[in-house]
Amino acid sequence: MAGAFPIETTSKMIDITTTYAGLQLKNPIVAASSGLTSNINKIKELAAQGVGAIVLKSLFEEQIEMQGQSMLEHTDYPEAADYIAQYVRGEQVNQYLDLISQAKQSTDVPVIASINCFRADAWADFAGRIEQAGADAIELNVMRLETDLFAKESYEDQYVAIVASIVKAVKIPVTVKLSRTLSNIPALVDKLRATGAKGIVLFNRSYRTDVDIETESLCSGNVFSQPTDICDTLRYTGICSALIPGVSLAASTGVHGWEEVVKCILVGSSAVQMCSALYKGGSTAIKEAILGLTTWMERKGYRSIEEFRGRLNAADIKSATMFERMQFMKYFSRHESN
Repeated sequence: MAGAFPIETTSKMIDITTTYAGLQLKNPIVAASSGLTSNINKIKELAAQGVGAIVLKSLFEEQIEMQGQSMLEHTDYPEAADYIAQYVRGEQVNQYLDLISQAKQSTDVPVIASINCFRADAWADFAGRIEQAGADAIELNVMRLETDLFAKESYEDQYVAIVASIVKAVKIPVTVKLSRTLSNIPALVDKLRATGAKGIVLFNRSYRTDVDIETESLCSGNVFSQPTDICDTLRYTGICSALIPGVSLAASTGVHGWEEVVKCILVGSSAVQMCSALYKGGSTAIKEAILGLTTWMERKGYRSIEEFRGRLNAADIKSATMFERMQFMKYFSRHESN
């Protein structure tokens, strides 16, 4: 039956370890940053299912600022604004550092801290404290929606500035999670590599905007990804793994089962992040993905991840544009209407 999950594997000689951003992982499955990685009990559960690494829930720059503003609105002393802002930031940061420490003490898998930010200032010191708390790496989720028609600084410069400030502050690996709406993604990945980023995650699933026509208001679209969302992930992972071999890639968005894990590795990813699949199927989706990957490797005769990683990347093409056009033409030549 097509797509059926493999029941068991008999070989004990298959090596599914991988290296991502300098971190040694026992397998390529990474729990992506989400509400499922925000408390120690869930983190322990993910580790028990055999996950290769865990990205903690992001600490949002706006979250800290908005909470401080809320407290300020309820005080009769507006001159206390600076104190309140520093207090709130300190509390949020301390809670996050405690989560890092607990995760490291309670599990044996790499723990990656996540910062969701859009400005380069004020995060360098926090990054240093993350390192001191025991995090194995930092994932920067830089979310920006560019609408300034007269912007003097390019988004690439802003990304690079943020990464540069964090890289200078820590010795642990720094990775960057990118949006698929960016232009010339390979060029940006190469700039981030040159700046010191050790890993790139392709892609962040951004907020989905929808419209409620009854209330005539904006609302959130489907928060979970679909398996079909993996297409852009595969395309750009394949291109970037061929053009920028000096940086590790983690595939994300659209990964719902072991088949998608295999696809991502074939196009060149060193790790594969899962999120929606964990919400829908529970933490056992990790064990199922590992079993599926191992069984597929056994059936194909592969003994290690490196034997097939990147076999289907774009290494043999000189022009990504021509490659895309050729695939497009091949597809439609097979589906011409009669």
